Amino acid sequence: MKKWKIDIEIDAPIEQVWKFFDGSLEDMKKIVPILVEHRPIKITEEGVGSVYRRTNKYKGQLQEHDIETLEYVNETNKKKLKVNSIMENILDITNCYELNKIDHNKTLFKYEAIYEPLSWQTKISLLFLKKKPTIEFVERIRNIAEFEAGTEVASHFD
Repeated sequence: MKKWKIDIEIDAPIEQVWKFFDGSLEDMKKIVPILVEHRPIKITEEGVGSVYRRTNKYKGQLQEHDIETLEYVNETNKKKLKVNSIMENILDITNCYELNKIDHNKTLFKYEAIYEPLSWQTKISLLFLKKKPTIEFVERIRNIAEFEAGTEVASHFD
């Protein structure tokens, strides 16, 4: 199993960041450029238990998988989305996106990714998986949110 946690401050309002996770397909595509479709399969009133079919285009091929919502919070000062999906019957992925309002134009973003192999081949492959793509993903979210909010700040992870 591989697990990463990253916490960063984003100079953008909480709603500006939240729309990338719980907004339109166009907004989701901004942080996941390979996303082609994200359509509901089962929707629950409270959000938890909802299932979405996601289609990504990766290396010229379409890949589909279902994403189940495990946790969902959409409050004024706190938002959280925890989802799980099985990729190609070889990898169990859990992603958690948590947003906390610091002030009107600043959000604390907490991201956690857990990759659980479902085959011995995947277990070996995970040994070589580095944190860099996770850091790049979080930085992309921050850069896009700050750009759209007009608050771009040059900062990097050390």
